[in-house]
Amino acid sequence: MTTPTKTSSTNTLQIIPLGGIGEIGKNMTAIRCGDQILVIDCGLAFPGADQLGVDLVIPDISYLLEHREMVQGIVITHGHEDHIGSLAFVLKQLNVPVYGTRLTIGFTKGKLSEYKVLDKAKLHTFNAEDRFKVGMFDVEPFRVAHSIPDAVGFAIHTPAGTLVHTGDFKFDQTPVDGQLFDIARLTRIGQEGVLVLLSDCTNVERPGFVPSEKIVGDAFEKIFHDAQRRIIMACFASNVHRVQQAIDFSSKYGRKVALMGRSMERNMEMAQQMGYLRVPEGTMIRADEIEDYFPQQVTVITTGSQGEPMAALSRIAVDEHRKLKIVAGDSVILSASAIPGNEDAVYRTINHLFRRGANVFYDSIAKVHVSGHGYAEELKLMLNLVEPQYVMPVHGEYRMLHQYSKMAEEMGWPVEDIIRAEIGDIVEVGEDVAGVIGRVEKSGAVLIDGTGIGDVSDIVLRDRLHIGADGFLVLVVGVSQETGEIISGPEVISRGFVYMDQSEELVEQIKQVIIEKIKHLPEEDNDWMVVQQDLRDAVGKFLYKKTARRPMILPILLDL
Repeated sequence: MTTPTKTSSTNTLQIIPLGGIGEIGKNMTAIRCGDQILVIDCGLAFPGADQLGVDLVIPDISYLLEHREMVQGIVITHGHEDHIGSLAFVLKQLNVPVYGTRLTIGFTKGKLSEYKVLDKAKLHTFNAEDRFKVGMFDVEPFRVAHSIPDAVGFAIHTPAGTLVHTGDFKFDQTPVDGQLFDIARLTRIGQEGVLVLLSDCTNVERPGFVPSEKIVGDAFEKIFHDAQRRIIMACFASNVHRVQQAIDFSSKYGRKVALMGRSMERNMEMAQQMGYLRVPEGTMIRADEIEDYFPQQVTVITTGSQGEPMAALSRIAVDEHRKLKIVAGDSVILSASAIPGNEDAVYRTINHLFRRGANVFYDSIAKVHVSGHGYAEELKLMLNLVEPQYVMPVHGEYRMLHQYSKMAEEMGWPVEDIIRAEIGDIVEVGEDVAGVIGRVEKSGAVLIDGTGIGDVSDIVLRDRLHIGADGFLVLVVGVSQETGEIISGPEVISRGFVYMDQSEELVEQIKQVIIEKIKHLPEEDNDWMVVQQDLRDAVGKFLYKKTARRPMILPILLDL
């Protein structure tokens, strides 16, 4: 191998992961050949426990904005949130064409409509059997099995060679919708020669093959047969296959089905209109009609499988949902595995459900969920079918990238042909070159808090953690700027630090520290920013000595 060059030509490909590598979620990869860029996926992630108040996390697209004239379009592998969720935010800044299969574009339209960017969006639909051009990129999709219909991987044919991006995949021989992985097409792509494979590696740590969706059906059969009261199933709002199974068994056992959760209702309505969800006539009811039927006649399908605080199941679990309350004997199915970082929230929801007398079925004790990501043997099968010159794992945390790289090496790929990159790395591959040649100037995560995009920084998060851990104090004192004498106050306001009514002595001591500090300020010190910092330091040192705690301190000086 030769040393990678730092220039982009049509003889080499540059791969820039902007998300979805070394982490779970917000999948986005930029592929550059010459002076053109193609983007694969445009997803989001949900905030971690340390990202207080943050609603969503999306990729930083500074690199794409810097090269906006080069970006030819975005191709989407499937309709899960971690692959389409940031489109509404990205298209506001970079309105390029978006390409996806029918259901993927259907779900995308729903998201874009919600954020009022649908009217200007340039959406294009393709079938898994099609082949189409996006700029110089010759895009050949191939059908894969996943936990949502219409999922594909891509073979991207370029002058520099062919790149295969698997998307999320597994090799399911008995899929719910009957649409098998197009192994024949993928094999032919591999035989024609593949320069580099970008492979999902999420489940590389799990040996063997992922069980088929069929075993979920077997578990549902028993639950629906035995249930004496209502059945409440929670899953991802885009998991059409799982919803289809719940509807099928509800129909078999004479149950009506109500959907709860805005995203669930929107997605399933779209899936039904497009023919991806089959609902027997007379099966669906509105959520406000649940009480019109006996408990054994009702199935509720809802969001909240990840313990999200505002999702329907989480509110149901603590008796805060206005349309449904758990009654002893109800059966609750959590048909999803916890995303890393969500475990505490998921188990908290399960605990609340048990407290209310529900029979709860979840991944640890019942086969009510199977992964949409292939296990180790399936990842090996993908490698052997494609036979790429270079291998680059994606869609996994760093430990998964490491294990996948080790697996590929054991299968015969030279270690120098296995590429491990970080978000923001510029990877260059060509016939005789492969490696990281540098980094883009700015990459990582953009945090969305309410309607604000990117206005929550690491400093803001640290402040929130600080306040959450030790609370804060507001010190209000009126001072004559001319004489430096205290005219009013000081007043001390505490939130999350001490309970004022039970801490009178400590509050009086804080006031005395303020008085003494201001009394001994040099006469020439009339810079109020400096005075505020002096007060912050003095009160902070006093409180740490007295309580071993460091609340956030906000001095407010009034010029009276």
